[in-house]
Amino acid sequence: MAPTPPEPAEAVLSRSPSLTPLLARGAVLSPFRRPDPAAAHPRTRLVLPGLRPDPAGLAAYAKVCGFPSAADTLPVTYPHVLGFPLAMRLMSARDFPLPLLGLVHTSISVTRHRTTPPAAFYDLAVHVDGLAPHRRGTEAAVVTELRSGDELVWESRSTYLARHRTTHSKGPERTEDPELPAVEEWQLPGDLGRRYGAASGDRNPIHLHPLTARLFGFPRAIAHGMWTVARCLAARGVPDAAEVRAEFRAPVLLPGTVTYAADGGRFALRGGRGRVHLTGEVSPR
Repeated sequence: MAPTPPEPAEAVLSRSPSLTPLLARGAVLSPFRRPDPAAAHPRTRLVLPGLRPDPAGLAAYAKVCGFPSAADTLPVTYPHVLGFPLAMRLMSARDFPLPLLGLVHTSISVTRHRTTPPAAFYDLAVHVDGLAPHRRGTEAAVVTELRSGDELVWESRSTYLARHRTTHSKGPERTEDPELPAVEEWQLPGDLGRRYGAASGDRNPIHLHPLTARLFGFPRAIAHGMWTVARCLAARGVPDAAEVRAEFRAPVLLPGTVTYAADGGRFALRGGRGRVHLTGEVSPR
């Protein structure tokens, strides 16, 4: 029997880290990373206690994603934004083995256990849950938790893929889902990445401008994956207690036109020629 991995050691922060220097450090260290599913990874659990969402930042996020501006609970994806600086601190650290540049957000699962009032205080915690082989490289899982006192009210698990040559065959094979009926068509402006970046703090250059996106192999800037899932969930609505699962399949070029499709709990975002950008499902708890 394999030994049980040790529990992450806690490091308590006094404030949320600044994203810009973290992204810069991760970019500088990226060429020296050698991704491997057997590599060591950070064992620290970062904790930010007494966090209260900033009303102006929350309003900007709700506006760009299409959530109601005056709701009695945080948008279901917003705690991910709150936890993103902590995740970036872990993934830009010297002991994180995957290169930050080129890292692809492949999936997210969210469980909201109850309402999360915008004016409340929360304790936020983020840790790397491990590395796993993938048929296209190495995948890291990052867990974010939001607590009110001792109660876990929201949690998520994101997977990030570093693509490299590998002999591993493990990894979910994508199956063709039945095509969902179209609900709405959305025209996405060229500055969407900059607007979402300003609201979320995620100013990855692939989202900001065609010139910076071309440096990473994209013909134009691409929309943030977390914007695509947030926009779909804003259009659909999410119960106070719910589970959300989403898989990011293909980038959305900006400007562009996409189709939001949904049926029951399932939803998708499609582009031209039947290209699927995102699939997901919402289940009440």
